Amino acid sequence: MNTILTLFFTFMKIGLFSIGGGYAVIPLIREQVVEASGWISSKVFTDIITISQMTPGPLAVNTSTFVGLQIGGVAGAVAATAGCVICGIIISLLLFRFFKKHHDSGFVFEILGGLKSASLGLIISAAATIVFTALMGTPDFNISDMLQLINWVALVIFAVMLFILRKWKLNPILVMLMSGAAGLLFYL
Repeated sequence: MNTILTLFFTFMKIGLFSIGGGYAVIPLIREQVVEASGWISSKVFTDIITISQMTPGPLAVNTSTFVGLQIGGVAGAVAATAGCVICGIIISLLLFRFFKKHHDSGFVFEILGGLKSASLGLIISAAATIVFTALMGTPDFNISDMLQLINWVALVIFAVMLFILRKWKLNPILVMLMSGAAGLLFYL
């Protein structure tokens, strides 16, 4: 099967099982494109997540587009994006009809509670992947190697920006620009 079709079906599978969207889908995309297929490295994937967060639009769609672009060019970007959203569109239409019919059911609300919990776990997993990759260069957590692998400059920049954000409640875009300037200063 050619790369474009493989991208479409891979991201269709990701879109089908990405309950919670946004940050919850990051571990699913990472597992498919970094670990299972080996299309891109963990570092490139983290860079794609960073760019996806800074560009307008849904995180999962942006990430799919950038991964597809990296692997298959413009056609790959279109295939990955289409694959990512097609299942969501179909499922949303079916769920709309279902909830319209069963809007008073307590059973339905209990199921939604379980899905919310699963989404929270996926979001925490995505956050851990991003933090470990940014601070240690690897998404794998190994406590024995942690002190040797930590990028102390990145940790200090993170801590200072978090403090600034919490203390003075600055606009997040300004904090991102300050972080980028600090990165240029320390990493060039």
